[in-house]
Amino acid sequence: MPVSFLSDDQAARYGRYAGDPSPAQLARYFFLDPNDLGLIERRRGDHNRLGFAIQLGTVRFLGTFLTDPIAVPIVVVQHLAQQLGMTDLSVLPRYLERVPTRYDHAREIQEVYGYRAFTDQPEHFHLVRWLYTRAWLSDERPSILFDLTTARLIERKILLPGVSVLTRLIAQVRDRVSIRLWRVLGRNVTVDQQIALQALLSVPPNARMTQLEQLRRKAVGTSSTSMLRALKRVEQVRTFMVGPIDVSAIPPARLEALSRYAVLSSAAAFQRMPPERQMATLIAFIRAMEMIANDDAYTMLDAVITELIRKAKFTAQQKRLRTLKDLDAAALQLSTVCRRLIDPTHEDVAVRAAIYADISEAAIAAAIERVEGLARPPEVNIQPELIERYTMIRRFFPTLLRVANFKATPAGEDVLEALDFLRGIEDERNPDMRQAPRDMIPRPWKKFVQLPRRELDRAAYTLCLLEQLQVKLRRHDIFVTPSNDWGDLRTRLLQGNEWIAQRPHVCRILGHQPVADVALSQLSADLDAAFRRVADHLSTNAAVHVETHQKKERLKVDRLDKLEEPQRLVQLRERVAALMPRVDLAEALLEIHARTGFADEFTPLGSSNPRMADLPISICAVLLASACNIGIEPLIRPDIPALTRRRLEWVQFSCIRAETLSHANARLVDAQTTIPLAQQWGGGAVASADGLRFIVPIRAVNTGPSSPYFGTENGATFLNFTSDQFTGFHGIVVPGTLRDSPYILDGLLENQTSLHPTELITDTAGYSDVIFGLFWLLGYQFSPRLADIGETRLWRIDRQADYGKINGVSKNAVSTHLIRTHWDDLLRVAGSLKLKTVRASTFIRALQAGHYASTLARAMGELGRIAKTQFLLAYIDDATYRRRVLTQLNRGEERHRLAREIFYGRRGELRQRYREGQEDQLNALGLVLNVLVLWNTWYMDQALTYLRREGTEIQESDVVRLWPLTSAHFNMIGRYSFALPDIVSQGSFRPLTQTVEPTETV
Repeated sequence: MPVSFLSDDQAARYGRYAGDPSPAQLARYFFLDPNDLGLIERRRGDHNRLGFAIQLGTVRFLGTFLTDPIAVPIVVVQHLAQQLGMTDLSVLPRYLERVPTRYDHAREIQEVYGYRAFTDQPEHFHLVRWLYTRAWLSDERPSILFDLTTARLIERKILLPGVSVLTRLIAQVRDRVSIRLWRVLGRNVTVDQQIALQALLSVPPNARMTQLEQLRRKAVGTSSTSMLRALKRVEQVRTFMVGPIDVSAIPPARLEALSRYAVLSSAAAFQRMPPERQMATLIAFIRAMEMIANDDAYTMLDAVITELIRKAKFTAQQKRLRTLKDLDAAALQLSTVCRRLIDPTHEDVAVRAAIYADISEAAIAAAIERVEGLARPPEVNIQPELIERYTMIRRFFPTLLRVANFKATPAGEDVLEALDFLRGIEDERNPDMRQAPRDMIPRPWKKFVQLPRRELDRAAYTLCLLEQLQVKLRRHDIFVTPSNDWGDLRTRLLQGNEWIAQRPHVCRILGHQPVADVALSQLSADLDAAFRRVADHLSTNAAVHVETHQKKERLKVDRLDKLEEPQRLVQLRERVAALMPRVDLAEALLEIHARTGFADEFTPLGSSNPRMADLPISICAVLLASACNIGIEPLIRPDIPALTRRRLEWVQFSCIRAETLSHANARLVDAQTTIPLAQQWGGGAVASADGLRFIVPIRAVNTGPSSPYFGTENGATFLNFTSDQFTGFHGIVVPGTLRDSPYILDGLLENQTSLHPTELITDTAGYSDVIFGLFWLLGYQFSPRLADIGETRLWRIDRQADYGKINGVSKNAVSTHLIRTHWDDLLRVAGSLKLKTVRASTFIRALQAGHYASTLARAMGELGRIAKTQFLLAYIDDATYRRRVLTQLNRGEERHRLAREIFYGRRGELRQRYREGQEDQLNALGLVLNVLVLWNTWYMDQALTYLRREGTEIQESDVVRLWPLTSAHFNMIGRYSFALPDIVSQGSFRPLTQTVEPTETV
């Protein structure tokens, strides 16, 4: 059987030395204890003793004996020879002269040290059972199962079988697991459900696509028509009634994997499946689609209400502008009246006559009426303009009442009660609104909702309800089931016995005290020490001043001076740039794949074995098409099998998805960490997050307007995370220009690379007290660049402490009582985020939604004020710290510049309708950007090595300021070739371009 799911590199490493063992591995596997030495000393001749020792170390390290037992790295031979007291290694080849001897040695090692054959029982049965259980409970890729199985065999002293034997076993076990999954999932399906599910694969009369494809189609835009279409999609999915099917016996990871595959599979793929698999996959499809349809419908509802409010505000502003002339005229008339009233030269009895002499009584009455009609009381916002849009709401509101299956926490029951009331009167022509629940009506709305004789205005009541519904949905006080984005947060946070069991583990991994008083005592001591340190340094810190502004003291921190570039740095940058080889973008992608194998991560949907020639070429072409925003058309070559239209379209559909993009990007990031030059830039502990804005000129739900960024168009923000080694390790699409702060923790918690940043730097937009509190709870340092530090408050715990000159700017005290009361809840939230039972952005948006913060949000904010103050004190006290924050943000901005250069097609506009498509395309852009960064870093490292070898003196302080974000040597436009030079395909680097003569110093 062919090795179907292993990469060439993984197959070549199996049972072989892939390189020199590390010092730790030499110490663990190749150390000879007294028993080993006693056994070895029985051999005749140094060559037999050394050969026996090598075979013993090899079987410990690799789990098998080699056909050529002395084909091992020289470091292994040297390490063993040193322990045996041998200096002459030239005798080793003599060990191959007598074949029976080395086989006898292997057999003796197997007997003495307890090594067993792969087929020996009961070990083989135990292995199969372990493998079956692991495959059933998780969705690990077969290549990962292969590595785990290999490690288990070595650990248990079971000799490795042939590579095809092990791959065949893993494939058979996975097949058995899949068959079990299909049978368990489909065993309780009724005949009617089977008929309905199979009908998904047929094309209805007068239709052009199957029902399955129709269900996949999302509504776009934020119109009432789109909202109606999204709700009807929810209703249509529910008709299949697969929700009641019991799936408790299926591990969540297996069900999620099948659902993910089902959602992406085509109708043709379903039709090729055997009956059992087809039915199980259709069930998984409908279960997943119910959640997806709910998420899409209520995301659109949120967008529709947001757009409704935006338009109402715009209408109110326009009305205001149109009436200003009349309002001004009436106000001036009334000002004349008022002046007469306060004129002391007129007696009180003569005031009225004096006023009427200037302006008639009728004119005064008209001016009063005009002012009252045009001027708005403070409590009135845009309610009249919202009520005017009631007709538009009625287009989808009855369907919303019929389809929506809202549930509520105690805080959302008032809105749920109002929804139930409107649902009950929906079919009545003239309903009695006096019985409508009134608890959900806020004060600004009462004037418009409540009519005389306790009656209510139905239109105003409905619009008021929609506004409150949006607030409650965002806070998850009202939720939908099943749903990822709008579900019940309480079920996702650790609670009850589960939290009690996890609490010690959470406190240990996050480094927090379980007792609030102990934690607050340590926080108080740390904050007091920071205050005193800054106060002591203030007299010598020339960049920090305490100023008085409008009778209030405030801090002022001088701007950092621009770092001067010495001439040697300029020359070094020019020398390195001149040495960089010129390369096409397509060639750079293929070259980096040759070095990292990142394209191997793009496995086709539902298969780990593509069995297709030159698939990496096709994958790199599609990635280039997405990253450059040009589509696949310019890359199609009918004469090249890897670049035909059919091949590229198949790759685009089947291989490029969020999962594969993430795994491929992780390979690039991990490769960057191994380059010495990248290690000089940073160790991966520091990262930054910043948003890259894109105009979206087509209708899409998750876009928004912003004049500074998009002009008159709508757009989206790509929030990407940059390490201090210049690689991007995560990316999230944020609708419109929403604040980045709810999303910045996602990048750290969902990071799948070998980097583990502990400090995240952002600009001012990512700043809030709650974010500071969450970062501190999760063990991260949040370091925003503050635009105006003078407006930022410093918070203290000890109200009586004397901090000298900074007493005036630190008068605010933290409410430790609130933190102490909610300490366990704060730890529970942090544990839930760390263990990924809830997504950080979902929780933060719920915490910050609405006009009034919950007590938990206030407690989080109070804790954040302590963390924020500690950061501010370090920030103002250390110019090096401020410089590091600025430098890391500049790295992110330079990545954005290079990203814009790559994303040149279609005027740099994003033309994907759905968030998933936007995220996939922009993550492809991030991946290609990482390819260029990695390519630059490797060749810059080669160039520096060349310069040093030529005798050039290079300062390490200058090397740190060389950035791998240059692009002059890349050809990104007009030529796409996917052929590698022989020297590169054979594993070597391209020759450096030597266009300048080396000098003595740079």
